Amino acid sequence: MIVPCKNRITGFTLVEVILALSLTALILGLLSTSVFIVAEDWNRNSDVLDASLDEALAILQIDRALHGAFPHSFTNPETLSRQIYFVGEDDYLSWVSSVSPQRIPGLTTWEMYSVDDEGVYLTMVPAFSDNPSERLQEAEPLLLLPDYKVEFAYLYEELDENKYWREDWEGNELLSLPLAVYVLFEPMNDNKEVLEIVARIRSNEHRSIRPNTGAEAAL
Repeated sequence: MIVPCKNRITGFTLVEVILALSLTALILGLLSTSVFIVAEDWNRNSDVLDASLDEALAILQIDRALHGAFPHSFTNPETLSRQIYFVGEDDYLSWVSSVSPQRIPGLTTWEMYSVDDEGVYLTMVPAFSDNPSERLQEAEPLLLLPDYKVEFAYLYEELDENKYWREDWEGNELLSLPLAVYVLFEPMNDNKEVLEIVARIRSNEHRSIRPNTGAEAAL
């Protein structure tokens, strides 16, 4: 009688086990590195997206505040005459708006300018019924757009009904607001985009203060 042989059970050698463990460790290391790289790229892209969203929200807020510009009047204590508050230069702008980011009732005074090698700053204080300039000087400015500089231009209409842009606008002299404000945000480096605002001002004249003519505004 022939007795069948039992199957021989063979195991892994020590060398094979070491090679398998080394290969597994290598694969896990590669996977870990890949996950780290992907996570790092994701965080970087997320930071860029957050910065872009912050810039977009800031621009939207400024745009709304300019559209809501209001011919806020106050009494000059020296001359006792009524004046309009609006201070516009090519690199500085301060105005009163019916728009407040905190949705606080009442008028808000906005101030915007840029500082070299820093960015665009914004200051906000209540308007009340007087000249808000002193409150602006005492308030703490907020760095709104880092690594940007800002420029302004102001639209007015001549007697011939032609419209022109100028580099300054003094509400206390012209007794009105410009028809529109152009804002240019220029980046200080190549990593950011140029941003622009063209805001039409509907309430540019006070109901009881007669504005100067377009010819006077051009002086």
